[in-house]
Amino acid sequence: MAEAAILGFLQNNESIPDSGKFAAELNLDHEEVKNVIKSLQGFRYIEAKELKRETLVLTDEGKKYAAEGSPEFHFFSAVPEEGSISKDDLEKKLDASVFKIGSTQAAKKKWVAMGKQVSRKVQHVEDKVKESLLLIQQGLELDQESLNSLKARKLIASQGWTGYSDVKKGPSYAPKRKIFATDLTRENLQNWKEMEFKEYNFNAKGQPLDAGHLHPLLKVRKQFKDIFCQMGFEEMPTNNFVESSFWNFDALFQPQQHPARDSHDTFFLKAPSTTRELPEDYVERVKQVHESGGYGSRGYNYDWKREEANKNLLRTHTTAVSSRMLYALAKGPFTPKKYFSIDRVFRNEAVDRTHLAEFHQIEGLICDRGLTLGDLIGVLQAFFSRLGMPKLRFKPAYNPYTEPSMEIFSYHEGLGKWVEIGNSGMFRPEMLQPMGLPDDVRVIAWGLSLERPTMILYGIDNIRDLFGHKVDLDLIKRNPICRVGIE
Repeated sequence: MAEAAILGFLQNNESIPDSGKFAAELNLDHEEVKNVIKSLQGFRYIEAKELKRETLVLTDEGKKYAAEGSPEFHFFSAVPEEGSISKDDLEKKLDASVFKIGSTQAAKKKWVAMGKQVSRKVQHVEDKVKESLLLIQQGLELDQESLNSLKARKLIASQGWTGYSDVKKGPSYAPKRKIFATDLTRENLQNWKEMEFKEYNFNAKGQPLDAGHLHPLLKVRKQFKDIFCQMGFEEMPTNNFVESSFWNFDALFQPQQHPARDSHDTFFLKAPSTTRELPEDYVERVKQVHESGGYGSRGYNYDWKREEANKNLLRTHTTAVSSRMLYALAKGPFTPKKYFSIDRVFRNEAVDRTHLAEFHQIEGLICDRGLTLGDLIGVLQAFFSRLGMPKLRFKPAYNPYTEPSMEIFSYHEGLGKWVEIGNSGMFRPEMLQPMGLPDDVRVIAWGLSLERPTMILYGIDNIRDLFGHKVDLDLIKRNPICRVGIE
C-alpha cells in the first residue's frame, strides 16, 4: 500500500517534501512509510534525506486539562460571582488535586482573593491553558512565554520525530519494484538469462555468531595459571569450599580467640556444623604448640578447645588447602615442592564497591630446605615481573602464621602511585614443625586477590559489575583478551 503510493506519486511528481505530511494526506501509517522509503533507498529506486525535528506533545495531565479545562478555571468557576465562599466549603466542593493546583494558580494570576473566605477579583476569565494545549494538539505554533509556562507545569514535553524529506526518483526508479532472485538455486542458474539477481555486498559483515564467551575473571585467571606453570609450580586441589576450623585456622597457628574466627567475619555452617574426623596425632601436636609452645616458641598460653577446631565453615582463605598439602608432604620422604592455587574464598564482609562476601584468592608457595627472606623477595620479583609489575616495594607486616611477613606494593603507571597488590611471608615453625617436616625446611608464600588486577586491567571501578548477579552480560561479550604476561 505505502510502496505503491510512494512510487506512483513520484511517477507524476518531482518529489515528496515531507514524509510526515505525505503519510497524513494519504491516511498512511508514518512508520510504514519510513520503512518503505528506507527499503526503496537501499535498492536505489529513490533518493531521500533524513529529517529530524522536535515536536511538542501533551502529557497525560496536559491531555486531561485540554479535555476538561485547567484546575484554576474550575477553581475560579466554583467561587460565586457575588460575595465569597469559605475556603473549607470550597475544598469540599472540588476534587483535591483541582483545589490544590487551582488555588495556587488562580491566586498567582490574581483571579481570586485568598483567605479564610475566597472571593473573585475579576468577573470573567479565559482558560488560556486549555486554549494553548488545544493549539499544540492541532500542531499550531505558540508564543515562547506560553510554552515555557506549560513546560514548567509539565503539561507538555518535547518528543523527537524522524522522517524523510526531498524524496525523489533514484537511478533505478521504476513504477513497480522488480523482484530480484536472492538465492543461487539450480532452477535460478538454469534460467539466469531471464532473471535479475540481487547485488551482493561482499564487504557486509555477517550475522554475529551466537557463542559462549569467557568472563574477564576467567581470562585473567588463565594468564596467572600459565605464569605459575611456566615457573614450575603445580596446582593444588581446591574443590573443598567447606573446611573445618582446624585446617582453616588452628593448623596455621591462629589462636582460637583471634577476631577473624568470630561469626562477624566468618560464615559458619549450621549443618553439618562439625567435622567428622581429624588426624588425632597431628591435632594433639597443634594443641600443644597453641597452649604451651614448642620449637622455640612460648605458644599462646590458653586452653585450646577441640570443639572450636571441629566447627565447619566456608574457607576464608586458600591457605587452608596449603596446610593440608604440607601435612601430606610431611608424611613421606621430603621432596621440595612449588604449589599454587586460584579459587574462591568467603568472608562475612559488608558489600560495597570494592568488597564482596565471595571473591577469588591467588596463592603461591615454595617448600624447600634453607629458604630465606631473600629467596622470597627474588621469587616475588620474578613472578610480578611476568605480570608487567617490575617495580616492587616491601613493607613489614603481621600475620599469625608467617614471620617475617611483608606487604607487597607495586608502582602503578596509570595512577602514578604505589598501590598494595598482595601479602607474603615465611610460614612459622609453630605451623610447620607439628606437621612433621624436617627442621631445616622452610616455606615461603604469597597471596593476592584475582578481582583487583582484573578490575584494573578492564577499567572496572565497582566489583559488583565484575562478579555477581548484577554483571552486564554485554560486558562479557565485548571484553578484550587479557594481556597479563603477554610480551
